[in-house]
Amino acid sequence: MLGSTHGTLTTDSRRARVIACGEQRSGPAVHGRTDDLENGAGLDVSGRPLHADVPDLTRFFRPESVAVIGASDTDGRPNTGITRQLLTWAERVGARVHPVHPRRTSVFGVPCVGSVAALPEQVDLAVLLVADPLPVIEELVEAKTKFAVAFASGFAETGEAGAAAQERLAEAVQRSGLRLLGPNTNLNAFERFRDDLTGPAIALITQSGHQGRPVFALQELGIRLSHWAPTGNEADLETADFISYFAEQAEVGAIACYVEGLKDGRAFLLAADHAARRRVPVVAVKVGRTEAGARTAASHTGKLTGADDVVDAAMRQYGVIRVEGLDELQDTAALLARAGTPRADGVAVCSISGGTGAHVADLAAAAGLRLPRLSATKQAELHQWIPEYLNVANPVDSGGHPVGDHRGRKIIDALLSDPAVGVLICPITGPFPPLSDRLVQDLTAAAEETDKLVCVVWGSPVGTEPAYREVLLGSSRVATFRTVGNCLTAVRAWLDYHRFARDYHSPFDAAPRTPSPSVRKIEALLRPGRQLSEHAAKQLLRAYGIRVPREQLVTSAAAAVRAAAQVGYPVVMKASAPQLAHKTELGLVKIGLTSASQVRDAYRELTDIARYEGVSLDGVLVCQMVEQGVEMVVGVTHDDLFGPTVTVGLGGVLVEVLHDAAVRVPPFGEEQARAMLAELRGRALLDGVRGRPPADRDALVEVILRVQRMALELGDRVAELDINPLMVLPNGHGAVALDALVVCR
Repeated sequence: MLGSTHGTLTTDSRRARVIACGEQRSGPAVHGRTDDLENGAGLDVSGRPLHADVPDLTRFFRPESVAVIGASDTDGRPNTGITRQLLTWAERVGARVHPVHPRRTSVFGVPCVGSVAALPEQVDLAVLLVADPLPVIEELVEAKTKFAVAFASGFAETGEAGAAAQERLAEAVQRSGLRLLGPNTNLNAFERFRDDLTGPAIALITQSGHQGRPVFALQELGIRLSHWAPTGNEADLETADFISYFAEQAEVGAIACYVEGLKDGRAFLLAADHAARRRVPVVAVKVGRTEAGARTAASHTGKLTGADDVVDAAMRQYGVIRVEGLDELQDTAALLARAGTPRADGVAVCSISGGTGAHVADLAAAAGLRLPRLSATKQAELHQWIPEYLNVANPVDSGGHPVGDHRGRKIIDALLSDPAVGVLICPITGPFPPLSDRLVQDLTAAAEETDKLVCVVWGSPVGTEPAYREVLLGSSRVATFRTVGNCLTAVRAWLDYHRFARDYHSPFDAAPRTPSPSVRKIEALLRPGRQLSEHAAKQLLRAYGIRVPREQLVTSAAAAVRAAAQVGYPVVMKASAPQLAHKTELGLVKIGLTSASQVRDAYRELTDIARYEGVSLDGVLVCQMVEQGVEMVVGVTHDDLFGPTVTVGLGGVLVEVLHDAAVRVPPFGEEQARAMLAELRGRALLDGVRGRPPADRDALVEVILRVQRMALELGDRVAELDINPLMVLPNGHGAVALDALVVCR
């Protein structure tokens, strides 16, 4: 249907047409190295990169030589404490330190040189303890320094003057080839990491250093951390750089991020894609959900926060797990770093209290977790050790006493042996020796012998009990939580991530590299800075294979009557002019016209209203009237952070009343287009309600993908595109764009 205004295509032929236009489909990548060579190395149709630029930060985190510019050992000076910590850190990582100060011969007994030019060797890392790092950058470039850290504040976080100073710093760094962390950063990268912990580690990225403290403290619970990147104002090195680098490190099991603002939306997506390709989970707190949060974030780091629904959608597309609080960041990152691949997605809840079990089961179901009802055979097995009057269908109420003796381990093993169960959650609301002590010993022992996930919620507010501190935290196999909410959030994220990773195919691999013929067809239609007339907007849609009604643009009443006869009654008549929006409110739309006399009268009325309103028409559209469908809206807007974004939602007046819409950042494929529809609250309308037939979802998905192609190819030339309503006809009959608005940049 989408290749023609009138005809129809089968589902298979429709898909073939879309693939021919270069759209991605779920499945393996369809573009290879040939396209990259023909169109530059890994560039899409708009000239943007398709792969993350992964910096080699090894010599930043493990330098062989370090220069401390502005080093001090004078009591009471801020630089003194920083210098002392850097000396201690350098000794741990085996780096040589060269203090630099024009008026000192030594600092803390280490020989000091007077300038960067006097350094005895080329250094890997320079730490700048100076108020204005810009002059020093130029000296470091001459010395061929690889990395620098600027602690100084007073840049973009302070307003326009600071932003201008930061821009000058960024430009100098970009010209130099040196890589800079900061400004407005801190010493977190040079913390002492425990080296006695084993297993997969968490790598941490924070824009506000203090917000990383709870994750850093996970080491006290036996969870390994490998790196900490405090990115500050990100004049050069940014969150995306560290995600890409950490995803390459063999010891990193998960990346935890605290993000106030993203410097470059495209770079972030490429980095998230790189992590997804390498199956390294990224868990993030992203502030700015509310207007107040966005203002605070901007004042702190001077970054764009972006529209939050777009940020949310972008993160989901690339498997970034967004959590709300630092406690969730801790627990979710820890679980994803340490837990293996799920063996099943069923969750079993087992408690020593029926009330606790029922409560946790309710919360788990509300969190979207699946609690399979245990089979009659499995229930009979459990009733060998649990009294018959207790419920063991899931949740399992052990009754308490059985877990205090040999029966407890048998119950645990029976649940873990069920093929439908992939996760066992055992909430222990408080210490109740000897039952709780015996229970945690059995749980940790069972966890050592299973490849399924065992989670314990230790609800005691004290947290000093040996059963918790020594047994649970001493186990590398049991996932221990302090709250039920955090446990369920982490388990849901773990299951969701592995579903995502199992089916992930990078959308960048199938992004179009070369423009389609449609681009050449519509060049003459685009008017920089102008809104197109409806007629011109529909010509643009038609060029991209999106079906529009039969219609003619006329400039006289007589021509309108002839057009109506050709289009076929009943007809719709609309005024058509550039810069004309809200036609209905002005009375410039007439529907359901069934005769020549009605058409003549409508033409005169439309032109009279336009003349009264001061609208200069390019004509009147006489359109086929299309009914019996679901009204949707599909559009493109330009996000300051991510560029063109595609939105789909309920159309007509419902889009303004219900705000029921889903958004994605191109490129994306059919799977994501269908996921957009699944997110809509009104999606049941597409299935058919009150006797109405199901709508043609395939045709709607096809329109979404063709609109995405327009967004990718036209890029910054289109500020806004709005197909509203897009009438989605009954299944097999396609979709028709009844109206369209296009605003050029």
